[in-house]
Amino acid sequence: MRAALTVEKRVAIAIWKLTTPDCYRSVANQFGVGKSTVGIVLMQVCKAINRILLRRTVTPGNVQDIVAGFEQMGFPNCGGAIDGTHIPILAPPHLASEYINRKGYFSMVLQALVDHRGRFIDINAGWPGKVHDARIFRNTALFRKIQSGTFF
Repeated sequence: MRAALTVEKRVAIAIWKLTTPDCYRSVANQFGVGKSTVGIVLMQVCKAINRILLRRTVTPGNVQDIVAGFEQMGFPNCGGAIDGTHIPILAPPHLASEYINRKGYFSMVLQALVDHRGRFIDINAGWPGKVHDARIFRNTALFRKIQSGTFF
């Protein structure tokens, strides 16, 4: 039985995979682990980052300051800038067709709202690449808060 991977090695594997175009097999060879271990470690580290750090990096900010900042940039009555991006993934074998995006590759969608300084106000990630941006937005806590008048 193999010894458990250290936290340092897990983080190194995740950072390597997230910052290089290397395939899972290449990363596995680089760190002397199995290909499936790379996938498991990547998910564990990303979930930990999300759980621990996201609350510290995504903050609502002062609405008046944000609106004033956008106003100075020529965007009156603007409370944030929103966009989405497709993050390439290996398709899950049981739902591959759901993850093919309009550009023809497997992806997961990340949608983010930033303030006038480019700081994150809201992040939503995990939707399959096939799903349209508008549908994703309509199903977020951000949309519900805006609709109910509690976000701004």
